[in-house]
Order: sequence, then C-alpha cells, then structure tokens
Amino acid sequence: MDTSRRDFLIVGGRLLVMTAAAAGALEHVLAGTPEAAGTWKTTEHWWAMTIEIDKCIGCGNCVRACKAENNVPDEPHYFRTWVERYHIEPSDMEHPIVDSPNGGADGFSERYPDGTGKTFFVPKLCNHCENSPCVQVCPVGATFESPEGVVLVDKDYCIGCRYCIQACPYGCRFLDPRTHTADKCTLCYHRITKGLTTACVEVCPTGARQLADLKNPNDPVHEFLRANKVQVLKPQMATRPKLYYAGLDGAVR
Repeated sequence: MDTSRRDFLIVGGRLLVMTAAAAGALEHVLAGTPEAAGTWKTTEHWWAMTIEIDKCIGCGNCVRACKAENNVPDEPHYFRTWVERYHIEPSDMEHPIVDSPNGGADGFSERYPDGTGKTFFVPKLCNHCENSPCVQVCPVGATFESPEGVVLVDKDYCIGCRYCIQACPYGCRFLDPRTHTADKCTLCYHRITKGLTTACVEVCPTGARQLADLKNPNDPVHEFLRANKVQVLKPQMATRPKLYYAGLDGAVR
C-alpha cells in the first residue's frame, strides 16, 4: 500500500469516530492548530472523555467517587459509571469472560492466577452521543443535549416511561428508585461548568480517564487523537459517541 493511500485510510478511520465538529476541523487538528478551523470557537466547549485501557487497574475509585459526588443510589445495580473486567483465553478468543462485581466499586479479586490469557479492565459510562437515541425517543423532551454536547436529563419533566433506558445501546441509564425518573452520567456537568474536572477523572490514580474539550486548542485531547488508535463502542450504531478509547480490544461489547 502506498503512503498516500495509507494516510487517506487513517484519516478516514478517524473521521468515523470523531464528532462532526472535530471531523470538520480534522486537517487543523492533525496540524496542531485547531484554532485555525473556522468551525471551532475557542470561547465555547464541546465536551468528551478519553480512556486508555492499558492504564485502568480496576481499583474502583471512579465508581465510588461518582456515587458520592452525584448522589447515586447506594444499592447494587445503580451506577452512572462502572468498570468491567474482560478475560480472553487464547483457545476461545470469540467469547470473553466478563464480570463486574458491584460495578467494580470494590475493585476486583484475583480470579485468573495462572496468568494464561489476557485480562483487562474497561470503564463504561454514558457516551454522550452526538446522535443520541435517548434524546430522540423521549416523548416529553426531558432528555436533551446541552450546547456543549453533554446529554442531560431534566427530572422535573421526566415521566419515568423508560423509553430512553430501552433506547440506549450502551446500557448506561437506569430508573432512580427514589424519584422514578431516568438517571445517567452527566459528565459532572455541575463541576465542569465551574472549571473543574469530573469526579471520576479527579480520583483516577493512573490518569486512565481524561475529560476532553474538543474546542479547546490547548487541550491534550488533540495529541491523544493523533497519537492513538482511537475507537468507540458499537460504531455500527451510528450514534457518534464522544467517549474515545485507546487500546480497546475487539472483543469488548
């Protein structure tokens, strides 16, 4: 394959996983001068998150911090973010073993001491999709997208119909048993609008998670996108998620 064709395929692949705003300015992003793109206004924000799989150690700090910061029900099965452990045996690479005890909040006990196969951790949360199915199906407009690209839920309008929960292809929503309204990750919107980072990013000991502002020319996300093979979950759903993974194994669902 000649160099020009290879470069074209690399750029084309990145276009598939970037948001419309980022894709429209890809040439400037790769050149290291995103502020030169007319579609980007440095006075605004377009929030995303990056996750490096190789850095996640499954400690559960992010899950616990999220629950405490966002008053998530202190019960099993209710999480705004959680961590899954994947184990792939060489003899059956098509069927990974996946577990997430208590959402990974308590960490993970040793389960594969023999050292065979491949084991890694995958943090998950709302993907804050640009084409969000949850926004599309909400019959009352309670689920909406902020001007900065964060998908939110107005609990004063939510009627608890569960349409958005069923529509989310990533399983990132739940019905709050206390309010009977939909709940999910908000990227700690109450924090990021004050210049802070999210609770999960703040407590991550390895820097596996990073809040990203795609419209900020000085944000490290631009180097991250250039330097890594970036993937998203379920790209075939065409939701244009803004949760970008580096080092994501093809076995991850």
